Amino acid sequence: MSEPEPEPSLIRRLALVRKGETRILAWAAAYFFFLLMSFYLLRPMREAFGIARGADKLPWLMTATMATMLLANPLYAALVSRIPRRRFIPLTYRFFAANMALFWLAFRFLPTHGGVWVGYAFYVWLSVFNLFVVSVFWSLLDDLLTEDMGKRLFGLIAVGGTLGAIAGASLTAKLSQGFSLGTLHLQVAPSSLLLIAILFLEAAVFSMKGLAARASKVDLKPATPEPGPGIFEGLRLVATSRYLQAICLYILLFTVTSTFLYLIQGRIVEQTFQGQAARTAAFASLDLWTNALTLVIQVLLSGRILSGLGLRTTLCLLPLLTLVSLGGLWALPTFAMLALVQVSRRGLHYAVDRPAREILYIPLGQGEKYKSKPFIDTFVYRGGDVLGVWTPTLLALIAVPVGAVGIAVSAGWLATAVWLGRLRDRIKPAGNP
Repeated sequence: MSEPEPEPSLIRRLALVRKGETRILAWAAAYFFFLLMSFYLLRPMREAFGIARGADKLPWLMTATMATMLLANPLYAALVSRIPRRRFIPLTYRFFAANMALFWLAFRFLPTHGGVWVGYAFYVWLSVFNLFVVSVFWSLLDDLLTEDMGKRLFGLIAVGGTLGAIAGASLTAKLSQGFSLGTLHLQVAPSSLLLIAILFLEAAVFSMKGLAARASKVDLKPATPEPGPGIFEGLRLVATSRYLQAICLYILLFTVTSTFLYLIQGRIVEQTFQGQAARTAAFASLDLWTNALTLVIQVLLSGRILSGLGLRTTLCLLPLLTLVSLGGLWALPTFAMLALVQVSRRGLHYAVDRPAREILYIPLGQGEKYKSKPFIDTFVYRGGDVLGVWTPTLLALIAVPVGAVGIAVSAGWLATAVWLGRLRDRIKPAGNP
């Protein structure tokens, strides 16, 4: 008689982790941890360079980022077409690591640390880096895991990214401000953070290989062919698929509403708090509570929401919350209302909406996962940023409040979520008749 299987631990019961999935979860979470840690180490540098000649340059930098995405996507697609995906993922990350080394040389040895234009180039480059490497991460998970695993585990895997973001930002603050070892005070130059980020990016490559090796041993899904040839295949698939077009519209409207809320947030904080220190503390408190709520939802609720409510209903949650939130801010533009809106919305996005979006790609083919998805996650995403950041300027000319337009956009986003959910129900897994 076989011995009864031991009772699962409390954390496994709460988080819906099943037997045999722990190592896959650990490798994937470590992969995401090191990936976001490498980015958040450098993010403060990017923000400083972005406002070096005034915050009014940010819309132009966002526009330059979108244009760079448009040029980078065909080059990335060409790489995907020629190299097996288990090889091109490490190559992609190491290409970005080489870029970091070049920027370090420029900041270290060029006169005036390269000047403002090298700083602007770094701003655009890091924006491209962030979206591409995260998109590749989720593409691999969509490739390796089943839809059932995605619903249960994607939120937990995202915990690794949340912790990596917190650790990266904290380490940057500590190293930049300096620390003491006995009587010795040490302080790291901002440019040296690039060298540290390279190490964490290599740790992400190591974790990625561990994840791929473990998934192949478990044999979660049947082997799938490599992405097809053609550098514009991803664009062709988007142009011919209503499903991918619905995903594009969903993400575009998400980024537009996010930018609207970002602008409203700036105005409320500016009117409520006086002085740089008070405003910085206000932003820090928003980030602190957002991270706390995100971690709680990711660990305890993400899997249950995705598995219990289903994908269609889950996709509607964030648009509906945004619609109500913008209405609330329009009626009561106070910091208390802003804090409630931003913490709940960002927490729901990171813990539930982003994993739900990634599950949308699981039943698709390799072309959609490794060519269409990076295009959507980079160019379309930044297109929403650009649209959102320039729209208030145009609205001001015709005296239309941003809040009213934001409510209308949120309603359109909610309708898109319903449409996307219906299309998703009709999708058959790649390779099925």
